[in-house]
Amino acid sequence: MGERRPGANNGMVPASIEKLTSIERRRFARCPVRCPRFEVRIRNLAEYITIMSVPGTLWYRGHTDLSWRLAPSALRFETEDQRTSALNLLAEFRRVGEIKLSRPPHWDEELKWVQLAQHYGVPTRLLDWTESPVIALYFACSSQETDGMVFVMNPVDLNRASFPSKPRVLDLHLDSKAISRYLSLTESGHSRRRLKTVAINPVWNSERLMVQKGVFTLHGTEFDLDDLQAPSLVAVPILREAKPTLQQDLERMGIDEMTMFPELEHACRFLKRRARLC
Repeated sequence: MGERRPGANNGMVPASIEKLTSIERRRFARCPVRCPRFEVRIRNLAEYITIMSVPGTLWYRGHTDLSWRLAPSALRFETEDQRTSALNLLAEFRRVGEIKLSRPPHWDEELKWVQLAQHYGVPTRLLDWTESPVIALYFACSSQETDGMVFVMNPVDLNRASFPSKPRVLDLHLDSKAISRYLSLTESGHSRRRLKTVAINPVWNSERLMVQKGVFTLHGTEFDLDDLQAPSLVAVPILREAKPTLQQDLERMGIDEMTMFPELEHACRFLKRRARLC
């Protein structure tokens, strides 16, 4: 994406793709994430891929409900006490994980522990993204009752604010000290200095993470991500009326619950749904 945004009205949207109606624009105005958005009516996978055909290093995140914030699970709680309690669950998870996990990380492998906690639903400072636009679309279409959104950003642009001399995606092996500063924040936002959200590469410690081409933003004292932190951030609206067609198109391309979630219970649920038994 670089220095330009694939945003609305910049000539990058083909004329064949319809614009949102005024009523639809009002529906998407409820989105709490501050960033530009495409004013387009995506009706099928072909139109979606056309919109997403933008060069550069891009990350994607799909929200099945446009009212959701771009904030990690531990930092979505309203009060500081709740956020602190959520972050403190990691210590409990590690104690239980030492017994329950067949191959637990070493005690000092903090990022691996946080990723595992995220995987099992414990609130953390991590927010999931993917390197695949179609995987983000899959998650944006997971519920057909609400309008959704797919967010797009350049992770290098995000990190330029914190590392202006050498902007790049952080890596545990090269940037362990920088990452540890975020993971050591035990309270919801207290720090001697401001820690802006950064993009980090994951440690490949689960099959699901690899299948979903998962990557993360790591949030510090800034809870919600917006275009002030990430200048390249844009949003692509996903109308609830288009979700059944988009989901069918994705399944034809092999993007479904059974491929996105390698665990057996997800495969069984997908097979029941395909047989119209649930």
